[in-house]
Amino acid sequence: MREKQAQMALARQRLLTLAYEDMETVRMLPQRFEDLEAVARDWTKPPPEAIFSLRVPVEYASLSASVSLIIKNRLVSGPYIYLTGEDSYQIAIMGVQGLRVEIVSDAPPPPDEPPTMHSPPPVLEMPATFNLELVPGQQVALDTTVASIDELDMARMEDGTTVDGMFWGKLDIVHDGDTHKMEFSGTRLINQDVSQELIVDSRVLNKISVATKPAAAKCHLSILAPAQQYCDVVLTLSPLWKLGVTWPPAEPLGEGKVKYFLRVHPGGALEHFESEMVATALYYEVIPDPSMMDPNDYIAPRNGFAMSFRDFIPHFMNVLDQLGMSLHARTNFINNNMSAFSSHKNIAYRFLSPSKIAAAFDISVTADPCIFTRLFLIFRGMSDDDVGLFAGAGEKEANSVNWREVVGWSENSKDTTRFRLLEMSVLEVT
Repeated sequence: MREKQAQMALARQRLLTLAYEDMETVRMLPQRFEDLEAVARDWTKPPPEAIFSLRVPVEYASLSASVSLIIKNRLVSGPYIYLTGEDSYQIAIMGVQGLRVEIVSDAPPPPDEPPTMHSPPPVLEMPATFNLELVPGQQVALDTTVASIDELDMARMEDGTTVDGMFWGKLDIVHDGDTHKMEFSGTRLINQDVSQELIVDSRVLNKISVATKPAAAKCHLSILAPAQQYCDVVLTLSPLWKLGVTWPPAEPLGEGKVKYFLRVHPGGALEHFESEMVATALYYEVIPDPSMMDPNDYIAPRNGFAMSFRDFIPHFMNVLDQLGMSLHARTNFINNNMSAFSSHKNIAYRFLSPSKIAAAFDISVTADPCIFTRLFLIFRGMSDDDVGLFAGAGEKEANSVNWREVVGWSENSKDTTRFRLLEMSVLEVT
């Protein structure tokens, strides 16, 4: 079985056969025409004044490629497709696992090459040792086997270059009942020192960036003023939180503190003077310390509720309605987060109380009095088994909660004669 997988992986490597007169050589198929021409010239080494062109026998190209070239460029002459640039080359390699390219030149033939060995089979598994520090000064070595994701050859880069060395990346150890698994995403490392040169394989680079991206609360702040006026809005973060992206850009005031200088209008428009932007809301991200991100502690049956995704959306719309959100506001809230919600079969959620929100990051505004409404939703996806742990904390129980009391909602938040601030934040924990 393993031999079959190795043969399949090897077959996926596209090869180039270069032919000149009665001589041939095999190379990895380049991705670009200029690389193909460089490989061909390097092999034949023609003098500068020599005639030099490249062609592909029609029988070695796919039918769709031949038709496309006939229609687009009329570069098919007799039994050959002539490669004249990037467009014709990309069409020629379309849908083929390997390509034969013939060199047309009046240069002397290249010197004979020694016979080449067949490429070794791809490396799909290899032994690995992880050094784990259990407590300061106490380490254990964990011997395991690393299996290739998507059956990629771990001994070659995406261009076919053979490499060896060590790896750098992220190891996730997951304990779920009696199931224990490890997931490693990484890239190859030449030297043991991470500061040294890295050989980065683009096939896994995105996986690392996704795996290591910290969770962030996405916050939208709207200001509803009875009349046009100037005001400052100041965000103050606790040491366990840090500020991420802000738009319009916030003005830093010091460690953990930023400011917006605005002119607000009765219709909800916000003029941000520093960026000269006009918006209907301020956007900022606040990022918690990863060491405090325990999903089982953040959302548990004692403080949250769980239900299926299909039940969650209409239920949550009703909750937002109870909290006085307009149809426009609650629709936007759901739509802006639908992609995150819909990626889970089941969802557990809770709202933070105003005091807990203020302890994480507080808001002050130079308008007195000001009516604050701060909604901070925390949610996480759950398996069917995990939902069973929320017996007695499901949709039925969530429907009976006084949500206005939970979030500190005030009747004054609907008073159009008052200066009001509405913040809606979402944090997904994993």
